[in-house]
Amino acid sequence: MKHQLDRYLRDLRSESRLSANTMASYERDLLHFVSYAEQLGLADPDAVHKHHIAQYLQRQKGEGRMAATLSRRLVSIRAFFHYMAAEGWLRHNPALTIDSPKPEKKPPSVLTIDETNRLLEAPSADTAAGKRDRAMLELIYAGGIRVSELVALNLEHVNLQLGFIHCIGSGMKERIVPFGRMAKLALTDYLQAGRAELLTQRDANSAAFLNHLGTRLTRQGFWKTIKKYAKEAGIEAEITPHTLRHSVASHMLAGGADVRAVQELLGHADVATTLKYAQLPKTRMRDVYGSAHPRA
Repeated sequence: MKHQLDRYLRDLRSESRLSANTMASYERDLLHFVSYAEQLGLADPDAVHKHHIAQYLQRQKGEGRMAATLSRRLVSIRAFFHYMAAEGWLRHNPALTIDSPKPEKKPPSVLTIDETNRLLEAPSADTAAGKRDRAMLELIYAGGIRVSELVALNLEHVNLQLGFIHCIGSGMKERIVPFGRMAKLALTDYLQAGRAELLTQRDANSAAFLNHLGTRLTRQGFWKTIKKYAKEAGIEAEITPHTLRHSVASHMLAGGADVRAVQELLGHADVATTLKYAQLPKTRMRDVYGSAHPRA
């Protein structure tokens, strides 16, 4: 297949607008596969069957290649075999029905309770921005709301007296989300003694959380905020804008909360999404079993 590969790469360089890096990846992937095929005595393209390609990918997986790498190599192989079929070098195309490798699903990133406390206490309450940041962190952990829901909050969505916020979530679904004592204290401090300092444009901006320009804080702005405080709190674990949302689900389920209640709180359409966080420590599982099972 070396002759066919040389022709393919030559045509690809002359006819496509691929970057030099992409071309190098294609060439590297295909040279690797052709070398593997020739080791099996498969010099003729028509001698390659579906199971040969599947075995190649399985071998690559066994060597520790990530799903993204395997998917890219399969794309390269498919394109090469499609080219050979179009040129009449193949009577059948064995790459047509090969399934793409499924990406590995990483478990949700979750902070420990100690890490969470350090993160929530990192912002200084001595400045308007610090009051805002503490209120945002407390609120997102209190209700497990999405970052997009947090930054979209307007003043009229926050009911301090009753302790809830009105969220518009994924798919424009509305829900009422409660928050507790600590979030209420932080929100009250920000709304009464911090927000006015940030409202540089006195035009009745209704956004609850403002940036230094007096306009609505963005998701990107909040992401930078989380990263800054995570570093200050000495948190080494990978942290994303969703980490606090993941953490509140995990902490509540570990504390014995009903999974359906957590599902409703977080606004998950499918309870299976909530169950991702339901991996209880063995000691906690024994406690829950002992208190809930009638014959424990």
